[in-house]
Amino acid sequence: MRLKALPIAFLAMFATLPSQGQTTKINFIEYDLPNGLHVILHEDHSTPIVTTAVMYHVGSKNEDPKRTGFAHFFEHLLFEGSDNIGRGEYMKMIQAAGGQLNANTSQDRTYYYQTVPSNQLELTLWMEAERMNYAKIDDIGLETQRKVVKEEKKQRYDNTPYGQLLNVVFENAFTTHPYRWSPIGKDQYIDEAKLSEFMDFYKTFYVPENAVLVIGGDLDVAKTKEWVTKYFGGIPKGGKPIPRPTMVEPEQTAEKRVTFYDNVQLPAVILAYHVPPMKEKDYYAIQMLTQLLSQGKSSRFQKAIVDQAQKALAVGAFALQNEDPGVAMMFGIANSGVSSEDLEKAMEAEVDKVMNTEISEEEYVKLINQVENAFVMQNQRTSGVVDNLATYYTFFKNTNLINTELEIYRSITKADLKRVASKYFNKNNRLVVYYLPKSMEKK
Repeated sequence: MRLKALPIAFLAMFATLPSQGQTTKINFIEYDLPNGLHVILHEDHSTPIVTTAVMYHVGSKNEDPKRTGFAHFFEHLLFEGSDNIGRGEYMKMIQAAGGQLNANTSQDRTYYYQTVPSNQLELTLWMEAERMNYAKIDDIGLETQRKVVKEEKKQRYDNTPYGQLLNVVFENAFTTHPYRWSPIGKDQYIDEAKLSEFMDFYKTFYVPENAVLVIGGDLDVAKTKEWVTKYFGGIPKGGKPIPRPTMVEPEQTAEKRVTFYDNVQLPAVILAYHVPPMKEKDYYAIQMLTQLLSQGKSSRFQKAIVDQAQKALAVGAFALQNEDPGVAMMFGIANSGVSSEDLEKAMEAEVDKVMNTEISEEEYVKLINQVENAFVMQNQRTSGVVDNLATYYTFFKNTNLINTELEIYRSITKADLKRVASKYFNKNNRLVVYYLPKSMEKK
């Protein structure tokens, strides 16, 4: 499950990552095609719609350091069309069928999905199979998407207040692991890459054995299986090993501090702590701690730093869901006249409390209730269930976590929260970023 506390718009530029969990049992069936494609079907006739999605186990961490941005570029490029779908027609065909579609990329995976009236399910399966096996990758499409991606980077990163925040954090928090760059990548690498490099990336990662196909909603299981075989069964395996990064980020043993100047009006302070991967139980406690600190008007950061001390206009804390060890970030945008140093001290004081003192029983009960409510809300839509099923299979190889993960959260005690906070939220394990207005930069 993903517990979210992201009140600032700039965080939306990072790929929306899936939320998981449910208090009532979600039924599904899963199987493999001979070519290695994993298929998951979830039947739900509550509404006459269906969601078809494909998650590829490829993200920015799979890129060559001299070719960053490839995974995100492919998120766009694979909408260009195919041998049998005209250039620029992909979105139009789904929209003409009364559906919606989108895609997103993270450091660890790329996700494509369409939601359509259930009588259009076969169309979506054909189109996703076309994307997987017959994508139109040529010089015309490359030039078109180069312009699109560059414009997106300008709008969402370069010309957005605090838009470089995640880049600054990743580049300084990581020294070895490929999480040290963000999915948007660098413009020059996309410009320098040749058509043959894009084709090699496509044939390596966008193959059946590196994907999961999830279909959920108002479907007939027998007919859907027939269509899956018809459209995906003949797609050949990629035929070569899927490369996975093996670099391990060295343990950080001393605090790092960075100052970054940008076109912003008010200073921001970011505390970024190294945390375990999402598979480990301590990661669940990290998510609960970030929720305790920043979820809602009664959260500790909001009450102490914004409402009482009036040190900040906005505060937040969140842990990115990563396959490898990642980071949990805490941030604040200073109130007018408040220095970065004062804001840092106010944030640090709240962090110290969760490190040194168990939370109250009242707070603990409230936190567990928030988690349980999130489980109910996050799977109310079929599209959310589909997203979650894809995530559980891709990263955990345990699709049924959608029915059991809540018990992991419930098993975390107040003592666990204090222990985890003490272990990971110490100064030697963190990066401190002062994100300052250019007007404060010394000439």
